[in-house]
Amino acid sequence: MPATFPRTTFSLFMPVTLQDLGWNDHFQRAFDAVAKPGWMPGRLIRETKINFTALLDGGEDVDAVVSGKLWHDAATDAELPAVGDWVAIDPGEAGDEAVIRTILPRQTCFSRKAPGKSSAEQVLGTNVDIVAVVTEPGTDFNPRRMERYFTLIRRSGASPLILLNKTDLFSREEVENAMQILRELSPECAIISISALHNRGITEFRKCLSKGKTICIVGSSGVGKSTLVNTLWTGEVNEVTGKGRHTTVARELVLLKHGGLLIDNPGIREIQMWTDEHTLRESFADLTELAHECKFADCSHGKDSGCAIRKAVDEGKLDKERYLNFLNLENEIARLAKRQRKRQMNVERAGKRDRKVQARNYEDRVELERRHKPNHRSHD
Repeated sequence: MPATFPRTTFSLFMPVTLQDLGWNDHFQRAFDAVAKPGWMPGRLIRETKINFTALLDGGEDVDAVVSGKLWHDAATDAELPAVGDWVAIDPGEAGDEAVIRTILPRQTCFSRKAPGKSSAEQVLGTNVDIVAVVTEPGTDFNPRRMERYFTLIRRSGASPLILLNKTDLFSREEVENAMQILRELSPECAIISISALHNRGITEFRKCLSKGKTICIVGSSGVGKSTLVNTLWTGEVNEVTGKGRHTTVARELVLLKHGGLLIDNPGIREIQMWTDEHTLRESFADLTELAHECKFADCSHGKDSGCAIRKAVDEGKLDKERYLNFLNLENEIARLAKRQRKRQMNVERAGKRDRKVQARNYEDRVELERRHKPNHRSHD
C-alpha cells in the first residue's frame, strides 16, 4: 500500500546531500568496494509490493527493483532490502528500470519476530541511531511490553528513547509514576514527557534530531504516533479531532525539514522476541546477578530448590511481574531457537534433494556432493 506522504516531499527543502541522509565513511568504503561504473548510492525510503523508492544525492527519488541475484542470495527475508538501508543502484540505460544490486552493510538493525507462529525475522528499520517508543501513562502503559522493547532495542545497536505522550490527559502523579517505573526498567534510557496535541515537549524531542541522524518511531495504535509525526513534519494538528493529517499505513523513512530522519511504523500489536539469551541477560542484569547466588548453576528459576531469584520475589525484594516476564521471555527465546534449528534442518534437506534431482546419474551425483562438502576447494 503506498505511503501517505506526497512524492514531492523532498523538493520542499532541497538540495539534499547524502550526509543529510546519514551517509558516512563506513558506507562510502562499502560502496567503493562493490560499485561498478554508473552505479549510485541511495537510501531506501519506501517499500511497496513491487519495488522500493530510494533517495539519491541531490534529493531525487527513484523507483528500483531488487536484482535477481540479490533475491537468490538472500537466505531469509531479513537479508532483503528494508526501509533505511543504503544500497548500490544500477540505473541502467535510458528507459531501463533501476535495479538494486547490493545492500551496503547495516550499522544497526531493529527487528522483531514476525507475527504468528513463524520463525522469521521482521525488520522494522535499519541504520537507526535511536528507537523511540511512544506510550502514554494510561491504559497503553505496560511495563512488561516495555521490557520487550528494551531488549530488542539493545540487540539492534540503537539507543532507546521513551516518549510519554498525552501527559496533558493525566495527573502529575500518574505521569511521575509511569516515568519512575520506566527509569527502574532501564536507567540509561532517556524519557521525554510530551503532548503532541498541545506541542508540549516537542522542542526537547527535536534536540534528539540532527543532520544525518535517524530515529525509528514505534508504539501501539492509538498512542498518538501519527499526531506526533505530523507535528514533526508539518507542525499542524487538527485542534478539533486532536489528530494530524498523516496516518501511518506503511513503513516509510521521512527526511525532516528541521534536520534528521524518521522511520515511522504502523501500530504494533505484539512484540515477539527476536534476540538471544545473552541480550536478554543484559536487559535483566539485576536478575542475572541474583542468578549467581542460586544453589545450582543450571537453575531454571522455577521450582528448583535454592533459587536466589525466587527467594528475592518471596521476600518482596524483586517485583513478581518482572520475574514472571523474565521467565516468559526466556522460554519464548528458547522456543524461537528451536523453531530456527528445525527450519534450518528443513532447508538443508530441501537443498540436498534439489541437488540430487539436478544430477541424473551416479557420477554427477558424486561430483555434486563433493563440491558441496565444507572443506572442498576448487582446483579450476
